[in-house]
Amino acid sequence: MLALPVLWLGVVYVGSLLALLVQSFFSIDEFTGVIQYEFTLKTYLELLRPSNLDIIIRTVTMATVVTVAAVVIAFPIAYYATRYARGKWKAFFYIAVMMPLWSSYLVKVYAWKLILAKEGIINWIFIKMHLTSVLEFLLAVPVIGGNSLSVSYIGTCLVFLYVWLPFMILPIQAALERVPSNVIEASYDLGATPRQTFFRVIFPLAMPGVIAGSIFTFSLTLGDYIIPQIVGSSRLFLGQAVYLHQGTAGNIPLAAAFSVVPIFIMGCYLWLAKRAGAFDAI
Repeated sequence: MLALPVLWLGVVYVGSLLALLVQSFFSIDEFTGVIQYEFTLKTYLELLRPSNLDIIIRTVTMATVVTVAAVVIAFPIAYYATRYARGKWKAFFYIAVMMPLWSSYLVKVYAWKLILAKEGIINWIFIKMHLTSVLEFLLAVPVIGGNSLSVSYIGTCLVFLYVWLPFMILPIQAALERVPSNVIEASYDLGATPRQTFFRVIFPLAMPGVIAGSIFTFSLTLGDYIIPQIVGSSRLFLGQAVYLHQGTAGNIPLAAAFSVVPIFIMGCYLWLAKRAGAFDAI
């Protein structure tokens, strides 16, 4: 019964990854633009160029910031839903968290593009409050050679955070549901303050959920190219670099090498997450 699904997974998923890995060890002739099918590490050495290394660092930094911000926002929401929400309010919580996932991904991104635009609601509010300079610092930077404004890293991070936040809330909420109430009561009985109980009992027990949620937010941000393409500035992220070299530039080996970077990073991260027991909260 499982032979066909396993075969499909092996051919389509594992096979495509192996083909990608093989392509990354080829190189492209700089004069003719023809792919040279010879084993070499030349393409990986190109990743160490300042421009390419800057793309990798920028993407990893954005993924890290989005993940940390998602934990800070998602944990109080999940904690309140677990400890205090009951009945209809708990149902409302699930609907409120899941509802953004029911809408189109592109619709949400384009909606945020309109919200962050010069004619958008955020810009209008800041202008009314005479905080235009603060708005330009937070959400927009001047485009070189033009008078228009493009969304800065903070604005791009805000869109990432909105789109991936449900993927952080739900695993944390599932982990908090597994924390026994008698353990928390025992902590209070032994004289622990609410602050001590949270940091020494609740948060450590919910850590697998935090790590599980970070797997989603970190990996999805790491490989996404639509949000930076639509909302971001002219500076490339990993997904955009893969798309650019595979399509416009026609440099398949370099595109494959760029694709291996997030796979390698997530492979190491998943190994650490498994050791921390995060998969139990997914």
